Amino acid sequence: MTSKHHHYTLDVKWTGNNGIGTENYEVYSRSHSIQAAEKPIIEASSDAAFRGDDTKYNPEELFVASLSSCHMLWYLHLCADNDIVVHSYEDKPEGTLLEPNATPGHFSKVVLNPVVRVSESWMLEKAHLLHEEAHKKCFIANSCNFPVSIMPICTVGTI
Repeated sequence: MTSKHHHYTLDVKWTGNNGIGTENYEVYSRSHSIQAAEKPIIEASSDAAFRGDDTKYNPEELFVASLSSCHMLWYLHLCADNDIVVHSYEDKPEGTLLEPNATPGHFSKVVLNPVVRVSESWMLEKAHLLHEEAHKKCFIANSCNFPVSIMPICTVGTI
C-alpha cells in the first residue's frame, strides 16, 4: 500500500496595520483573515488576553475546533461503517492553554464532550466504543503532544 500525502495551502493576511505598522507593541491590531481556495474568509485575531479582538476567532479556538471536528468526522464515518445510525452529534470541547513563567505557552489538555443520539438502544454500547476508535484515527489528535480526552454521552432518539 502506498503512502498518501495531503497538502494544505491557505492565505493568512494581517489586516491590523493601523497606519504605522508595528511601530510598538501597543499600536497595531492583531486582526487577520484566513482563507483557503474559494472558501469564505474567517476573520480572526489573537485572544483578548493577548491584545486581540474577542469578537473574532482566535488560533486557540480554531485549534480546539479542529480537534473536535476531526474526531466527529471520524466518528460519523465509523458509525456509518458499523450500522450505527446517528441522528445528532454535538460537542462542547474545552482546551487548556498554560503560560508558565519564562517559557512559551502550550496546550496542556483538550477535552471533547460529544453528545450523540442514535436511533436504537441496541446501538448504544457500540456507539460509545466507536469514540475510542475515532480518537485513534483522528489526524489532529495524532499530531498533539498533550492528552486529548473524550467524555462521550450516547442517548437514544430521533430528531
